[in-house]
Amino acid sequence: MSFPKREVEALWAPWRVEYYEAEHGSGKNFLLEAAQAQDDAAFLVIKRNATCFLIMNKYPYSSGHLMAVPKRRVEGMGELSGAEVMDLWALALRAQELLKEVVRAQGFNVGLNLGKAGGAGLAEHLHLHIVPRWEGDSNFMPVIGHTRILPQALAPLYALLVEADGRLPERRER
Repeated sequence: MSFPKREVEALWAPWRVEYYEAEHGSGKNFLLEAAQAQDDAAFLVIKRNATCFLIMNKYPYSSGHLMAVPKRRVEGMGELSGAEVMDLWALALRAQELLKEVVRAQGFNVGLNLGKAGGAGLAEHLHLHIVPRWEGDSNFMPVIGHTRILPQALAPLYALLVEADGRLPERRER
């Protein structure tokens, strides 16, 4: 092994095996499955509104990495209806509220990876990433050690996010 490492590694992320063995390359659209599912906990769906839903990323870049997703399969932004645009952004705002409350996020990266060339893991189903950030979270581990640390497992964090969603007041239109 040479130092510094050339690839990013995870100290502990056993759920990634599921991605490579089951979902990645399976041809399944896990977002469409989650949109149609009745069991929100099984798919880590935190909240649903009329046309979109908020889901945890099962393979996060950071603890609390969420995604706002249209319920219908849409590839590009131009395909979204006005209601979907409003619902998508309403969920992005709600995600930030929840993450500030639950993981004490100090900032966010919010964005879309459009198309395979744009870095989309599932290019055929648009999804908006909401990634919590903290001052100093870009430390030596990912930069020099090429290792990302995820301090919290998905199930306990999911329970905290759902509980906070039920407890925090909904945002009123301004």
